[in-house]
Amino acid sequence: MATNKTNIFGAGYLEVENLLGAYDFSEKAKISFLAESENTIYLVEDSLRASNYVLRVNSGRLGYHTPTSIASEMMWLISLRSDSNILVPKVLPAKDGSLVQTIRTGNLNRPQHAVAYSFLPGIKPLENDLISSFNRLGELSAHLHLHAKDWKLPENFVRHSWTPDTILDDNFGLGPWQIGVDVEGDVLALFWQLENVIRKWLEQIPTDRDNFGLIHSDLTLANILVDGDTHGIIDFDDCGFGWFLSDLTGALTLLAERSDVPQLISSWLAGYQKASQIPDGGEVAIPTLMMLRRLQLIGWLGAQQQHLEFARNVGARVTVDSYLLAKNYLQRFG
Repeated sequence: MATNKTNIFGAGYLEVENLLGAYDFSEKAKISFLAESENTIYLVEDSLRASNYVLRVNSGRLGYHTPTSIASEMMWLISLRSDSNILVPKVLPAKDGSLVQTIRTGNLNRPQHAVAYSFLPGIKPLENDLISSFNRLGELSAHLHLHAKDWKLPENFVRHSWTPDTILDDNFGLGPWQIGVDVEGDVLALFWQLENVIRKWLEQIPTDRDNFGLIHSDLTLANILVDGDTHGIIDFDDCGFGWFLSDLTGALTLLAERSDVPQLISSWLAGYQKASQIPDGGEVAIPTLMMLRRLQLIGWLGAQQQHLEFARNVGARVTVDSYLLAKNYLQRFG
């Protein structure tokens, strides 16, 4: 068993280990660290269970990390498992039936919330064939959106909305783009112009049932697991209400500066059409949502400089790339 090492958000292994007692794990269950970003992920191995499980501890830093919101995320996973052919983790309720557990200790200045679900096997798609991978990603996105359109939301379902107001005003505590790495001088001035143009154009994009609804919001290739002929989808932590085309621009989060982006977009849209009709307004919506996502990423990377090595490694590059992307976008739409 690991020592009671404290993660960057405050909860230690001991507190997480104590969570095992809330679930129907045996005394032989053990935990080990898997990954850490905005959340901390632990693997639970129990020799008396047929499969492994994951314990995810939310950071508590984000405005939408509330017990009700996290439970609503789990409700969508439960519905997807029972009412669709989409492979997602199987939610594990606690012994008392609850979906979310809370960690409170003297070492924490805020409560942290945890959930448990099955560990999906597989590897992320290979990046040497992005065109093909994006085609499959588009098809998976369409199936998710079709389920969301048909699903009658439970009365106690609460998830946030990914709109310009909530992102650009930083209502969730992700970090405002103004604190991004090297956002100053000409870069700062250009990004202010970019924000105004984004707000203007997205006011004109439809928000009806065919174009706006429950989305994954972080459906990158890293959140797809390929296991033989099956494709599983993980990491629904950011799911909320937004334009369906946001799942395309989310897939391009760290790829938007590539020269083959038009081909990736075309492949994603072709995959989407295999299952559903493409949402309206793509000619304006796709590039505008891409730039909205870029500003969101810049703010998040700025906020994570003290916490994540990944953010420190890519923050400056993302700002430079985004500045060039913003200039090209404003030449077309500004």
